[in-house]
Amino acid sequence: MEELKNTLKQQIIESLNLEGMKPSDIDDNAPLFGEGLGLDSIDSLELMVLLERNYGIKIEDAREGRKVLESVASMAEYIQQHRTI
Repeated sequence: MEELKNTLKQQIIESLNLEGMKPSDIDDNAPLFGEGLGLDSIDSLELMVLLERNYGIKIEDAREGRKVLESVASMAEYIQQHRTI
């Protein structure tokens, strides 16, 4: 699970062009939106594309998406449960 979290952090940094950030700068349990990493709705779309492209996961329900994209830890947990690739 730790390896998946670190991979996810790297993918988030690359996907969202978070220049100057390292995976170690992102707390596993910190919120990705709002006060945490400060991502916005455009970023959430990018993260949805990342999940589909890299893990074969397509999230249709916006409410489910909000829960999945809450933190790196919640994303990793969801990926482990639903991965198709």
